[in-house]
Amino acid sequence: MSTVMESKHSVLILMTATALLTPVMSSSINIALPTIGDDFKLSAVTLSWVASSYLLSTAVFLLPFGRAADLYGRRRVFLCGMWTFTFASLLCAFAGSGMWLLVYRVLQGIGSAMMFGTSTAILTAAFPPGERGRALGINVAAVYAGLSAGPFIGGFLTQHLGWQSIFLIHVPVGLAIILLTHRTLAKDPPERKPGSFDLQGAFLYAVVLLSIMFGITLLPHIPGGSLIVVGVLGTGVFIWWELQVETPLLDVSLFRTNRVFAFSNLAALLNYSATAAIAFLMSLYLQIVKGLTPEQAGLILVAQPVVQTALSPFAGSLSDRREPQVVASLGMGLTAVGLGGFSFLSPSSSYAFIVAILALLGSGFALFSSPNTNAIMSSVERTAYGVASSAVATMRLVGQMLSMGFVTLIFSLVIGQIRLTPSMQPELLSSVRIAFALFSVLCLTGVFASLARGRMREA
Repeated sequence: MSTVMESKHSVLILMTATALLTPVMSSSINIALPTIGDDFKLSAVTLSWVASSYLLSTAVFLLPFGRAADLYGRRRVFLCGMWTFTFASLLCAFAGSGMWLLVYRVLQGIGSAMMFGTSTAILTAAFPPGERGRALGINVAAVYAGLSAGPFIGGFLTQHLGWQSIFLIHVPVGLAIILLTHRTLAKDPPERKPGSFDLQGAFLYAVVLLSIMFGITLLPHIPGGSLIVVGVLGTGVFIWWELQVETPLLDVSLFRTNRVFAFSNLAALLNYSATAAIAFLMSLYLQIVKGLTPEQAGLILVAQPVVQTALSPFAGSLSDRREPQVVASLGMGLTAVGLGGFSFLSPSSSYAFIVAILALLGSGFALFSSPNTNAIMSSVERTAYGVASSAVATMRLVGQMLSMGFVTLIFSLVIGQIRLTPSMQPELLSSVRIAFALFSVLCLTGVFASLARGRMREA
């Protein structure tokens, strides 16, 4: 028993350290975006791609690497991802132009896909159902701790050492996690017998995501609408193909026969679509409209993830005892209220109001995220953990991608292809209000998806 407990806790420590890594990166970069835009003379739309390029590449590769982990071993895929992410971070620090920075961010996203297509599966496999919610809650709390530290770290580093230092600090951290993985994570046999990898399915999946994302950013022009139509039609072809192939990239039957799995994933997609761009929008609002420094903006944005960090373990444990349907739906409702509050931002909005809304959003995220993840992972058999883990991560990344896509579209319509300067405050503020109103409606829709999953436990 002692050995088993040590093994579980080693896995938890390792996955918790990993869970800290990319949130620190993403929230730090959000704070640094105005400075990066000034250095490389990027327009508002191009600047949004510094965040979106990473999300898009991660989303494209998450599901394929989740499947590969089930076929060839999660530890192997996880380590490849950590090496790729660490190397790409080094390249980002020395990017000589905005274009090269976007290229290296794509490479970072590929590494992240390998890591997060496997990490939830590794953690879920290490804990029995009765302890899983608490472990996932701790893991989610680590994500939010990274989000908490990120704005402050990013603001401090950007102001005193330059935005390049944000990427550089991830290199030694990544190397340390690689060493820890070799020492603590045992080699794992594949959960499924190795079979042929579904390359056609992976290609169709990439076409769908790329078409929809680029289509959104090109609206309202005809090419944008055409790409979205291609993406929608491609989704149908992808589903048809996955039902025909013997070893599919994604087991579509899980969505047809497993109500909890299907609606929990839909709820996650809607939640992340509504919330992922909050830090990006608020960073621009605080620095351009309110005139704060990166460090000051980071200190204010800390309020949201601090609350998430504090409440996530409690929410995860609560989902071990109560229906995730109830806990997650309550969290989604609180998030919708907070997003609606931000749609009334003005140049004179008080910092107390902003911090209160961020704290409300943090409470909503905590109550939704870990219970919803617990519901998804507990609704499938052990042999499907890799696919379920990558599905969870895919919903998160596709949601984040869509969230940034909506913002890019709004920027294109309201601001256009010009640089963000203090003179653009009215246009930026209008964009922020429109985005938060849209996101509030999306989150309200997510409440119904969360409730529709039904009960997991017998009454």
